[in-house]
Amino acid sequence: MKNIFLAFILISSALVVNAQAPNLNNSTKPKATERPIDGYYKRANIENARVTPYANLRESDVMFSKRVWREIDVRDKVNTIFASPKSRLITILTDAIEAGELTAYDPSYRKEDVNGDEFSTVLSAKDAMAKFADSVFVPTFDQDGNQIGGNMKAGVFNPDSIVKFRIKEDWIFDKQRSVFEPRIIGIAPIVKISKAGQVSDEQPAFWVYFPEARHLLVTKAAVNRTNDMSGLSYDDIFMKRIFSSYIVKESNPDDLRFKDYAIGIDKLYESERVKKALMDFEHDLWSY
Repeated sequence: MKNIFLAFILISSALVVNAQAPNLNNSTKPKATERPIDGYYKRANIENARVTPYANLRESDVMFSKRVWREIDVRDKVNTIFASPKSRLITILTDAIEAGELTAYDPSYRKEDVNGDEFSTVLSAKDAMAKFADSVFVPTFDQDGNQIGGNMKAGVFNPDSIVKFRIKEDWIFDKQRSVFEPRIIGIAPIVKISKAGQVSDEQPAFWVYFPEARHLLVTKAAVNRTNDMSGLSYDDIFMKRIFSSYIVKESNPDDLRFKDYAIGIDKLYESERVKKALMDFEHDLWSY
């Protein structure tokens, strides 16, 4: 009788342990409707990131300001992250514009906006995307197969065709904080549009207001060549200046670009001259 009682206790204890123990097979098996996690942990740091705001800036504290325009060439080895198939900058921008998350501005000449980069006219998503595709002539035929006319239609957009981005920025010295820093104002993808077999000059497809785009870019991871867990977003890339670029224009009374008065390597010399002038200004602010 005593042995039967002990056996009953052991069986009861085993049942309790089995009931409390987790089912490892079921806990690791995702539900049929769930997408498996691509890895062994969920990456949500960048997806849930928030923009770090600029320090407050008053006009009375700005002792010096210089506006420059620079270009980023994604074919440069330092800038290959912008053209990564896993996270292209141009795809991020166009997808957001088509989804209504970002506003595109018309870069066309206007009396009140000579350079087309003052964010004066909003472009619809359809018109913004039409800026990328080269126009092709589509003929029309009659019933006998004779060509009777035709019209121009936009071609298919290839993201790899965007190899440059233009940046508009202000270099500002804030005497309140004793800081000389750049603040990006706008970003524009550069396109070469060919019409009727003629290739036009490089020009912005549209402008994006950078302070608005930051809320999108901070949630988009930038691909790092050496470390998949670098934790860098596109906002970090721009704010920390992790890119290579060259200046193509500085603010001037005649509103001239370097290519308007310089040819070949002289344009590079002008770019380096402006870059050095900005560095010298910062250097001359302090005495040692």
